[in-house]
Amino acid sequence: MESDRRKQQRRRFTYYMPVVDAGTLKVLGYLSDISLVGFRVDSDMPLPVNSHLRLRIDLAPELAAKTYMIFNGRIRWCEMDKLQPNSYNIGFEVESLSREDTAIFQRMFEQCGVDIR
Repeated sequence: MESDRRKQQRRRFTYYMPVVDAGTLKVLGYLSDISLVGFRVDSDMPLPVNSHLRLRIDLAPELAAKTYMIFNGRIRWCEMDKLQPNSYNIGFEVESLSREDTAIFQRMFEQCGVDIR
């Protein structure tokens, strides 16, 4: 499993924050954990591994002056949830962020995440 090979610290995400396909505005799922290089989404549909997507996350005012950020992400893994049938856990790698969005992503990690272990 991909999560066993992680090197980055990750944190459980404490906000109900949707991750959206920026082109269609379709909700792909909801953030469930975050690291400084990626995040996991809980979804009701599987997504193809190694797909590259343009993603949008709407931002709370305490995280940024802008209302959303758009960035590129790659699906690193996708597996059926072990406890919830018809649910999927999907690991995204953030591919590119502007300097401003990198700072916002770091604030999301620090302010909205709680240690898993």
